[in-house]
Amino acid sequence: MRGPTKTFRLVATVPLVAALALGGCSDQLGSPPAPTPTRIEFVPKVRGIPYFDAMNNGGLEAAKQLGIAWHSTGPETVDPAAQVTILRDLIAKKVDVIVVAPNDPAALAGVIAEARAKGIHVLTSDTDAPGTQREVFVNQASAQGIGTALVDALMAKTGGTGQYAIVSCGPAAANLNSWIAVQKDYAATHYPKAELVDTVYAGEDEEAATAMAKQLMAGHPGLTGLIGECTTSAPGVAKAVDDEQKIGRVFTVGVGTPQAIKPFLLKGSCSQSVLWNVESLGYLTAWTAKQVADGKPLSPVNKVSLELPAVKYDAAAKTVLLGDPLLITADNVDQFKY
Repeated sequence: MRGPTKTFRLVATVPLVAALALGGCSDQLGSPPAPTPTRIEFVPKVRGIPYFDAMNNGGLEAAKQLGIAWHSTGPETVDPAAQVTILRDLIAKKVDVIVVAPNDPAALAGVIAEARAKGIHVLTSDTDAPGTQREVFVNQASAQGIGTALVDALMAKTGGTGQYAIVSCGPAAANLNSWIAVQKDYAATHYPKAELVDTVYAGEDEEAATAMAKQLMAGHPGLTGLIGECTTSAPGVAKAVDDEQKIGRVFTVGVGTPQAIKPFLLKGSCSQSVLWNVESLGYLTAWTAKQVADGKPLSPVNKVSLELPAVKYDAAAKTVLLGDPLLITADNVDQFKY
């Protein structure tokens, strides 16, 4: 009996072990690992300023809701070469999508082409790079809308007359230059008694913008208005008016983030900020990047989220448009936390 008993146990044990082993493998094969999230890298014009921090926060919120990986890497300065270096590093890391706000579109054309040749998707946001191989531009508002709103806001304070100047940021920034072009044409047509005396460039440097605004006021004693063309020059020119004790004599408007411009709105050295919901721009940027990475076509009107139910897409220009400009005053500035 001992022989058969041992044989019986041996025969019974082997299939049992095999079955358990196969069962374990079956469970593993039946539950494949989760797919790697789409990796989206955002390269702003410069790191560490409230505007791009707010954009990044919007992108991070989208990442939570859309199941993507969003990360931001910005240069220390607005030197275009610094952005080129970052993009080449991201190409080497084989990320899925690069989104860039170019300091100098022409300087990025070559590296954008390199990324596309490697199969990496490239979008622009906040600032476009026309003439490059970027696939989609995520635009905050139309140049016409921003440019006319800035001029109207300033002329409402100056009575449509007098001398004014523009303090911009990067001289090659496509978005800022498109707004300035609109401002010049619109002011010449609608406010012929107003004179634009100068346009200067402070980079993304608020202190430089303040210094330049003071120089403009000293060089043009009849100056009645200043436009801060970006989110660092807007508070910069307002601070200059405050420092020089010219509130009520020199009026400023600009493209300022709410909390950065708030002290000047309350003091009266800035009359109005023309902006858009920056966090929503970051969210829309991340959503658009995922659509492109997933190969999903954009529709003429897109439901992005409850807050962005009808985002328009211009197929000819390959441009997604966030919406109309947002007018920020002392009355509504506290509605925005960035």
